[in-house]
Amino acid sequence: MRDEFLDRLRSVLGEIVDDPDILDSHRNDHATFCTAGVPRVLVRPTSTAEVQEVMRLASEFRVPVVTQGARTGLSGAANAVDGCLLLSTARLDRILEISVEDQVAVVQPGVVNASLSRAVLEQGLFYPPDPSSWEMSTIGGNIATNAGGLCCVKYGVTSDFIRGLEVVLASGEVVRTGRRPAKGVAGYDLTRLLVGSEGTLGVVTEATLALRPAPEAALTAAATFRTIEDGIAAAAAVMASGLRPSLLEFLDQPTLRAIQDYRDMGLPQNVGSMLLAQSDRGAQAVEDVARIAEICSAHGAVDVAESSDAEESQMLLEARRLVNPALERLGITLIDDVSVPRSQLVTLLRGIADIGTQYDVLIFCPGHVGDGNMHPTVVFDRNDAAAETRALQAFGAVMELGLRLGGTITGEHGIGTLKAAWLETELGPVGLELHRRVKAAFDPLNLLNPGKVLL
Repeated sequence: MRDEFLDRLRSVLGEIVDDPDILDSHRNDHATFCTAGVPRVLVRPTSTAEVQEVMRLASEFRVPVVTQGARTGLSGAANAVDGCLLLSTARLDRILEISVEDQVAVVQPGVVNASLSRAVLEQGLFYPPDPSSWEMSTIGGNIATNAGGLCCVKYGVTSDFIRGLEVVLASGEVVRTGRRPAKGVAGYDLTRLLVGSEGTLGVVTEATLALRPAPEAALTAAATFRTIEDGIAAAAAVMASGLRPSLLEFLDQPTLRAIQDYRDMGLPQNVGSMLLAQSDRGAQAVEDVARIAEICSAHGAVDVAESSDAEESQMLLEARRLVNPALERLGITLIDDVSVPRSQLVTLLRGIADIGTQYDVLIFCPGHVGDGNMHPTVVFDRNDAAAETRALQAFGAVMELGLRLGGTITGEHGIGTLKAAWLETELGPVGLELHRRVKAAFDPLNLLNPGKVLL
């Protein structure tokens, strides 16, 4: 039997994918624990006009649409729903403009973060948001989740660098939000509303990004501590000192062991925690790193290593970027990204340890300690039903603890399906209802990524 919807798609795009094996390989993002449906078709448009045609047909035939980038997300936001059209931005991958004068870049959503960063660096410019997946993740995906990264402590998250967007709505209409100049306050800030909306309000087809002058080569300090408390206290002292490190990361003992078991990085096994701190202020970085080392020593550091050049700095940072692959080899991972005030970090980590004991699960806790955004990661065997139940209970208990400490259930990974049940707890019933009304205004047929963010 002919499928009119697919026939119409072919007439518009020329090529569509309905092979079951290929569709199956595109069902999930990296949150493999989250449920994924069976998609109906995969399309790879190459222009805004093609995205418009896809959305018009989807609306006409009432077919749900899930937009996907590189599928590196960690909350299930890019997972398929049954019968959906998967809209891949992989071929919307052009850097349209880099302006040195205006310090902006105009890009399509399929541009890989690291590729953009290298391209603008050649012009003496810098795009700061750098999620750990930056070698794979796309700008569109970063916009969808309002991604952060290692240097957020100094520079901020994705939304701080989005000047404007071109977005195709569920109806197929195009809206341009924001503006190119650094200043502009006309109307509601639809740009910030769309950033972090996880594909539920529209399909981003172009973004105007703010850039910074490229920083000078960064230097790094790595400090180890006997306890978690000492490491957190040192991090708080660094931030209170007036220094603004370009990176301040935390690794607890279980995470250090997992990384070392995954790859021999020469990491110590008999310490309670490690801090990684970086300064990108060129000649001033030498003094900054020395001051950070002094602060760490004053707070009980067992050992402090200071890099002497940029190459050595990258070697020190490699361990941090290995966290996810090191933990994934141990089992299924449920990755939290609670964010709390820095003054509550010790209480958070103590509480997480208690939760691990209470539910008899392994919880690793690396994170962006400089801005209070931690990544408690519950690891379990999916073939053990009892372990899975305990893992889910522990995952929920960590989010509850984060909220109780005045924090949030997600600092950068987004809600997706993984945390959707917890959104009302954070927003409250009135806040949640406002979200639903906004969703209905943008997408009255509820075709865009249904079941994500809002249950």
